[in-house]
Amino acid sequence: MSGLLDRLLDGDHRALARAITKIENRMPGHRELVSSLYDHTGNAEVIGITGSPGAGKSTLVDKVAEHYRSQGLTVGVIAIDPSSPFTGGAVLGDRIRMASNVGDMDVFFRSMSARGSLGGVSIATADAVKALDAFGKDRIIVETVGAGQNEIDIVKTADTVTVLVQPGSGDDVQMLKAGILEIADVFVVNKADLDGADRTVQELNEMLQLRDDDGGRSSTGHHAGHHAESAEAVALQRTEAENGWMPPIVEAVATRGEGVEEYVDALDDHRAHLEATGELEAKARARYAEEIRTLLREDTAELLTEEIAAHGGIEELVAGVTAGETDPYEIADSVLAPIADCARQQRDS
Repeated sequence: MSGLLDRLLDGDHRALARAITKIENRMPGHRELVSSLYDHTGNAEVIGITGSPGAGKSTLVDKVAEHYRSQGLTVGVIAIDPSSPFTGGAVLGDRIRMASNVGDMDVFFRSMSARGSLGGVSIATADAVKALDAFGKDRIIVETVGAGQNEIDIVKTADTVTVLVQPGSGDDVQMLKAGILEIADVFVVNKADLDGADRTVQELNEMLQLRDDDGGRSSTGHHAGHHAESAEAVALQRTEAENGWMPPIVEAVATRGEGVEEYVDALDDHRAHLEATGELEAKARARYAEEIRTLLREDTAELLTEEIAAHGGIEELVAGVTAGETDPYEIADSVLAPIADCARQQRDS
């Protein structure tokens, strides 16, 4: 394990790939590996990108990675695929979609399964982000399946969350109303050359106005390749940011690379806001708290599985309920009792 860690820290991409495989599959030694990574993390900027299917997330990720490479930055991309309920693997496999970056080893792409995580981004994904961070990637992009409410968990992994919206989609508006609006730090209206783009920007602005307790306004969207935002709009955005971040709305045509530079500028602005307000540190603390809770849930579930097996297995327990000999509450108490007793003894010793 130490050899794998050393090679990863030395910049060996094959070691990085092997480490992520070990992490994703929760193979023996993965916990020790991740524990060893912590001392080497905290340098990368982590960007989350989500949105409805067909909004152009993969194309935007590709163009953003290309832009970062042109600045001399290295990039890691994790694309979360829906999990197969039967195998736990990624349905779509390792998608080769980074057309602009094929052959560029400084853009590391990995497709991972969401593994049935309710939030779409599992603990394994968060650990894979740590591997990319420790490796030395400057920017890490986590692209998630467009599964609506399930994307909330991306907040726990990313410093900045981008929600992609396509024009004229009632589904997108409904998705935003369902709660995705609350997690967005930056909005991108992609395919802005299509009819309805202006209307979509207007709807987003209206939603942000309703969300803002003070009735403030979002910065106006701007067409890629057209004039930049007015000085008044920029000043307004900065004023609003002093009292809390107001998500900007960037219009883009990702297939042509239009709007990518404006989008990256918005990401940089949000990063500066996080650092200036102390929110970056607060996000890190919240992330660690969530990791602790998640790991405790995972480990407790494993202990309970062992206890259930010691009681004859779940079918045996169900048979007792069916026969009227016991009930689920009594079973839960009896299965938990030895674990609870052990915990109390440790606490009291």
